[in-house]
Amino acid sequence: MKVVLIDYGAGNIQSLKFALERLNVKATLSADKNEILEADRVIFPGVGEASSAMKKLKDTGLNLLIPELKQPVLGICLGMQLMCSHSEEGDIHGLGIFEVPVKRFNSDVKVPQMGWNMLTNIKSALFQNIRDNEYMYLVHSYYAALCKETIAQTKYGLNYSCALQKDNFYGVQFHPEKSSKAGSQLLFNFLNINS
Repeated sequence: MKVVLIDYGAGNIQSLKFALERLNVKATLSADKNEILEADRVIFPGVGEASSAMKKLKDTGLNLLIPELKQPVLGICLGMQLMCSHSEEGDIHGLGIFEVPVKRFNSDVKVPQMGWNMLTNIKSALFQNIRDNEYMYLVHSYYAALCKETIAQTKYGLNYSCALQKDNFYGVQFHPEKSSKAGSQLLFNFLNINS
């Protein structure tokens, strides 16, 4: 199986590569359009700031490529947020795959949210063998609101989307590569998903 991690300079992806290697998958880090198109699975990772990340995507044309992909695609953290319609971080238009805005947590809670949080209302084959009330690891200051594409939610001051799905596109706000056994199960599910 050919797995490509989209390379657009957003954050340290080494822990994600190691998590995939533990599942016997050697992922390729690439910004090459043909290599991404030929992949069986595409992962859109991201740690960083939305407006500078979107600029890098536009500079390379990846902003046009990603929404057209037909194979299963998994956005992680900032990757998921960039797949949404708009982000308050830098006031940017996202890729528009998920029709939901990304907003900053209000001052009622400590920002960034950092640590383990419980998932509820889980649905989708992405969460096979992962139960409701499982914990995943999150680090973020912005969140995607609840919407029709929500496949898991969590609470931090308010309920928000912790995972999204539309057609072959999946997004998770948490870091599966840092979420112990449940995170590893989610990556395994993504690698084996039919969509």
